[in-house]
Amino acid sequence: MLPLKIKLLLTFVITLAFTNFISAQTSKEKSHSIIAKEAVLTKLSDQFSFTEGPASDKKGNIYFTDQPNNRIMKWSVKGELSVFMENAGRANGLYFDHKGNLLACADEKNELWKIDKNKNYTVILNNFEGKRLNGPNDLWVDPKGGIYFTDPFYQRDYWTHTSKEIEKESVYYLSSDKSKIINVANDLVKPNGIIGTSDGKTLYVADIAANKTYSYTIESNGSLGKKTLFTESGSDGMTIDEFGNIYLCGKGVTIFNPQGEKIAHIDVPEPWTANVCFGGKKFKTLFITASKSVYTIEMNVRGMK
Repeated sequence: MLPLKIKLLLTFVITLAFTNFISAQTSKEKSHSIIAKEAVLTKLSDQFSFTEGPASDKKGNIYFTDQPNNRIMKWSVKGELSVFMENAGRANGLYFDHKGNLLACADEKNELWKIDKNKNYTVILNNFEGKRLNGPNDLWVDPKGGIYFTDPFYQRDYWTHTSKEIEKESVYYLSSDKSKIINVANDLVKPNGIIGTSDGKTLYVADIAANKTYSYTIESNGSLGKKTLFTESGSDGMTIDEFGNIYLCGKGVTIFNPQGEKIAHIDVPEPWTANVCFGGKKFKTLFITASKSVYTIEMNVRGMK
């Protein structure tokens, strides 16, 4: 007979192995429950220079930017790809406001634009306290219609200036009536991707230079409260689904549950995945901008609205 100590050790090893097996299976089940069964990553086009900023309108049509070519593209729910707007202010991040206007981080002159359905644009912001913005990059509209946006500094070859007027690379909040702008986070290295929850209570911001993503509680006046480390991973753009899972970009798309635990990863065969959003007729199509290409993959979850 085996000594008691060896019996106990074997029992522990077997239990540990079984637990790890169950954990691995559960992880796979979570991944498959998020991504539609037998879903295939599909390349829609690779005719661009660098794709960014996908945003969905109320019908599920996707608008995205081809920034080096200074244009905004449209992918319709019918699967048709077209140019929506030329001379688009070197738009980067995009997001639709509650009235159906397309908001754009117009990087060419460090501005925020509002673009109507007739492609007429209005500059809604170009400075903070009289100083030129560093370069609005990504944005999110809260339930009140206010705009949160990140303002990192990436030197562009089409700029005539080479230095910052605002030293801190921060996150700002522009009130819904555009009368008030406040700096809500100035303790990040280089804020980039940003997304909030549909109840307007939580904001996620990726600090791409620090390789971290944080969550903040949103206060009633638009300012940010408690800051919590969400995950030790940065991101370019990001999105959120109906269950509060967060999708981070960079090398493919990595999905985290609301507790910051990795639950799935989508490999994308490109050097860089810049941004991601949900669209399509049922808002279950994940649209991915990656380097010179755009991809889709079908999901079992809808995007949060």
